[in-house]
Amino acid sequence: MPRSLRSSGGVFGLALAWTVAAAAVAEDAAPRSSADFTPAQWLERMDHALTTRNYDGTFSRWQGGRVEMLRIIHRVQDGTVSERLASLDGSGREFIRTGASLACYLPDRRTVLVEERPPEEPLVGFPTVNDQTASFYDIREVGHTRLNRRVTHVITVSPKDEYRYGYRLWIDDTTAMPLKSQLADAHGQVMEQIVFANLTLSSRIPDTAFRPEISTAGFQWLRNDAAAHLPPGAPPLAWSAANLPPGFHMTVRSAQVLPGTAGPVDHLVFTDGFASVSVFVQREPAPSGPAPAPESATVGSSSAFSTVVDGHKLTAVGEVPPATVRFIASQVKAQGAPAASR
Repeated sequence: MPRSLRSSGGVFGLALAWTVAAAAVAEDAAPRSSADFTPAQWLERMDHALTTRNYDGTFSRWQGGRVEMLRIIHRVQDGTVSERLASLDGSGREFIRTGASLACYLPDRRTVLVEERPPEEPLVGFPTVNDQTASFYDIREVGHTRLNRRVTHVITVSPKDEYRYGYRLWIDDTTAMPLKSQLADAHGQVMEQIVFANLTLSSRIPDTAFRPEISTAGFQWLRNDAAAHLPPGAPPLAWSAANLPPGFHMTVRSAQVLPGTAGPVDHLVFTDGFASVSVFVQREPAPSGPAPAPESATVGSSSAFSTVVDGHKLTAVGEVPPATVRFIASQVKAQGAPAASR
């Protein structure tokens, strides 16, 4: 699911048409100078803007040589967050979230998947700051630049070890919204880039903006049931990791019944505040031969690693280096079982 653009001149050739409602600009007009904010405070302001403002924008996402144009609509109304993320190219997929409920419209599969999602988890994620961030990342402002006549602060978030990737962000001086972001590897090579083509801040977004554009006639509806709906007698959650890369900790541990699976699947999420890794644990049928060898895969900036532990298949996935998903997967054990040595 989404955490995750076309023009003749590539993403750098996109004209950045930035429209901001007068009320939104006035709201940001504060006596404090933007020069007073530290790089970490700029990230905090960006996170606050992304999670509390109403906005509607289209952006390009480049990853692994593939460019896609998407539209994101975000609204906070009476304490409830509504979001809609729609692919404007090819697949026509749409993701619509209201509070903790997320509906994934997959026209290429003629399927709608409905699942629960943490209400604070956005459809399009950008790095956030916590108390431990500075211990594992070097956060700096490296300059100012103008994107279509708007002043932006260029903030770099550089990892201090090999377990995570780095970020570059172009944050608008007036609204604190990110106009551009890049994910970079340990060598500074860009692995993923997001550039807004247009972005409008509005005091009001109607309910109709959060309705899918595709017809779902004849679609199959599937529900990703949470732990409360597990079959009677389902075993309690029993998976955790004794050792983790520095700064990572578990934030989610749940059990779900996923469409197409024979039994409950444990879902664990580990994060350092910026990067996150999801681990899925599923019981495997008894093997008729030797246990399958571990498998690794890298798609763009995402890494995956699968292995079998105590008759269960563990799959770790995240926008982190391959060594990180391998490390975390090797440490996930049933409670009471000894963890692998580091």
